[in-house]
Amino acid sequence: MSTLGNFVWSIADQLRGVYRPHQYGGIILPFTILRRLDYLLEPTRDEVRALAERHEGGALDVQVKRETGLAFYNTSQYDFARLLEDPEGLRANLIDYVSHFSGNIDVFERFGFEAEINRLEEKNRLYLIVARFAEVDLHPDTVPNAVMGDLYEHLIYKFAEASNEEAGEHYTPRDAIRLMVDLLFAEENEALLEPGTIRTIYDPTAGTGGMLSVAEERLLERNPQARLRLYGQEINDLSYAICKSDMIGKGQDVGNIRLGDTLADDKFFDKTFDFCMSNPPYGVDWKASEAAVKDERTKAGPDARFGPGLPPVSDGQMLFLTHLAHKMRPTHEGGGRAGIVLNGSPLFTGAAESGPSEIRRWLLENDMVDAIIALPPDMFFNTGIDTYVWILDNAKQAERRGKVQLIDASGMWTKMRKGMGSKRKEIDAPARERVVKLYDVFGEDENSKILKNSDFGYWTVTVERPLRLNFSAHHAAGLDGKSLIKAFSKGIDPAPFLTVLAGMGKQTYLSQDKFIEAIREEFGAAGLKLPPAQYRHLAALLGETDESAEIVTNSKGNPEPDVPRRQTENIPFSYGGNTLGDAARTETIRAYFNAEVAPHVPDAWIDAKKTKVGYEIPFARIFYTYTPPRPLTEIDRDLERQIAKIMGLLREVEA
Repeated sequence: MSTLGNFVWSIADQLRGVYRPHQYGGIILPFTILRRLDYLLEPTRDEVRALAERHEGGALDVQVKRETGLAFYNTSQYDFARLLEDPEGLRANLIDYVSHFSGNIDVFERFGFEAEINRLEEKNRLYLIVARFAEVDLHPDTVPNAVMGDLYEHLIYKFAEASNEEAGEHYTPRDAIRLMVDLLFAEENEALLEPGTIRTIYDPTAGTGGMLSVAEERLLERNPQARLRLYGQEINDLSYAICKSDMIGKGQDVGNIRLGDTLADDKFFDKTFDFCMSNPPYGVDWKASEAAVKDERTKAGPDARFGPGLPPVSDGQMLFLTHLAHKMRPTHEGGGRAGIVLNGSPLFTGAAESGPSEIRRWLLENDMVDAIIALPPDMFFNTGIDTYVWILDNAKQAERRGKVQLIDASGMWTKMRKGMGSKRKEIDAPARERVVKLYDVFGEDENSKILKNSDFGYWTVTVERPLRLNFSAHHAAGLDGKSLIKAFSKGIDPAPFLTVLAGMGKQTYLSQDKFIEAIREEFGAAGLKLPPAQYRHLAALLGETDESAEIVTNSKGNPEPDVPRRQTENIPFSYGGNTLGDAARTETIRAYFNAEVAPHVPDAWIDAKKTKVGYEIPFARIFYTYTPPRPLTEIDRDLERQIAKIMGLLREVEA
């Protein structure tokens, strides 16, 4: 493939001077697609032309499908061979050829191909390019569909490289896709081997179609008689054009590849699928889709695809996570499975009851998270960060229900002979088989852990300390007038009250009640009176923190919290061996408080009204292995050796 890809890309040499390197892809890609379609049309060209003389419009679509089995066609009198026979009319003839494809072939419009044809003709390059592409053999017998998909992606990589773009924005490495596909198919392995089995698979971030192509390829390797119907949506025009072209070559229904923003406008809103796959962008904001997403969530309610919660606008990958969860075939229809590549943040970002935490809560409490696999770093073209494959399943096997399997495959990689962008490692076949075996065995070892769904839950509790204040009328002198005025009810003139306070001296009270009693008497002696609640408000303004003072209480006699000393703590659902999850909230939190808080701060209490439920998946902590530090004597020996070495070098310099 790389030889073929380099040859096709070398045709861009004819564009030097007319186009800049970052523009080459806009010519090379559509011509590659056109050459491939030209070969696919060749066996039925004459038959289609004859049908076009008798039918048109929808009738022609039906007749072509019935007579040739093709879901697309071209009614032009031209092909690559005939185009070169008329150099003078090449521009008009090529435009005629491209414009006579069936209506479902809109890929050339996405490239603005007609404008590029005119420019090539103007710069005297059109014949050279067409002649060179006529030499490229892209016949399916020479270049199978799988290789053709690789060729498209190789060209995309070269195009992105020349454009100084991120190649990973357009496609996903094949080794990562193969692992995900094998994990998706693992639970249906026997069913997929049945003769004539038919399944559907969907990718909402289809890119150039790599995931869909590999899924079909892997299924046909197992069962040549199987049929996998491919569905995809893609927002990028060029990636969409390539994906659709690739699906044409595979004999797929090109109407199942659609252009648009999946978050703002789900083109398959009325469909669910046996399998779903996605590699959404990481750390990319969803501002352009925000209004549509929030509007859909408001109108459709909690059962909608974004009902569980919304992540920060700065990163939309968790929206694709919930989207896929809703696109799996319903349980009553047999259920569905989904695989998605995410970075580390969806595992733990967000506090209890935040959008990300609520998404994790919804997935786990509905038992949809089947497994999470940590991939090696440097696996993707545009990032070296840690990445994870989430496998979702809404109809788990009996032994997996209520549980999540975590697999650490971060060390299962082979170094590539030549890196591509940030990609320097790959998961080869033996490593892939090892991961799938760990998944199939569903046991525990150093690379595999099995946890209950409730093991990821926790309560965020608010620990309060009582407020202790001393009080003095003298403190009024240090407050601004506005603060004092607010302490009095509307319609009450504060001036005479402030005069009384100023005459009370500097006496300090350690009890709120005694202070209120004192100022009440002073106000009464001056013929002044305040509502009962107003005295507490005034006292709060005239108080200062004092640990030796009595506890301040409210009107019901309950202690007031000291807000600056308020703390929150996370208590795992599993604390103290709890196996009932949130159902044992009261008992578990009480046990935690009695053991972990009360012995240290006896006057503290937990405000149950502020308790929140959160979920996080601390993947790294679960697989953490403690490594004891080296003995001090060994460290000292190393330091002495280094010091001796340095001193020797210094003596050499002095000599």
